[in-house]
Amino acid sequence: MASSVVHFTAAAATDRGCKRPTNEDAFGYSVEHGIYLVCDGMGGAAAGEVASSLAVDEILRLLGGKIGDEAEPLLQRAQKAVDAANEAIFSRSRRNLRLSGMGTTMVALVTEGRRAWVLNIGDSRGYRLRNSHLEQLTLDHSLVDEQVREGRMTPAEAIRSPLRNVITRALGTQSSVTPDIFELEADPGDLFLLSSDGLTRELADSEIESLLDADLPLGELCARLVAAAKKAGGKDNITCLLVRAEG
Repeated sequence: MASSVVHFTAAAATDRGCKRPTNEDAFGYSVEHGIYLVCDGMGGAAAGEVASSLAVDEILRLLGGKIGDEAEPLLQRAQKAVDAANEAIFSRSRRNLRLSGMGTTMVALVTEGRRAWVLNIGDSRGYRLRNSHLEQLTLDHSLVDEQVREGRMTPAEAIRSPLRNVITRALGTQSSVTPDIFELEADPGDLFLLSSDGLTRELADSEIESLLDADLPLGELCARLVAAAKKAGGKDNITCLLVRAEG
């Protein structure tokens, strides 16, 4: 039987990859407050970098400090923080034409004891490695993945599709957005991975599973993932954030 108490450790790495001139990914976490997130920005010029950084900063600010009602349930606070980040990005893009249309994906893990929630918008993903088995926790908000789920396209066709980059839901591009929310319970030994699509476009889930299933410090595991994605082509920015539940 799993222990009733877990604590978490975390590490992250980000790299602009082999093809992109800049890095529009951003990440942040606070083990103390149980919040971990990865964002992948989009938009012309430096707009993607602005959107992803703004999302990370706003969500950490609202969940990592004495802002709002701390007696309020954590999930409710997390949803309000996502709403605030969306408003901050959307408002900034309307005030500055150079940033018009900017947005970002987001995948976040929030924890409270053994209870955990994964929230996502876009195609940055959340996974859990448990007993050497990797499970994707999130669903991509992308045109091809939605067509695969509807049976209108095969996974093989999706990989080859020129529409792979079309995102159907993003943070900051509309006045409001709703994240998917997945609730779960963490067991000691669980390893959570939050990543931008620069990792998952280059590496199959089986490759990620093999790289993670090693008794190494989290920082070294992050470095292994980034190196493997770059070796496979590194066509996009690569970010991974690992969170381990320990008894």
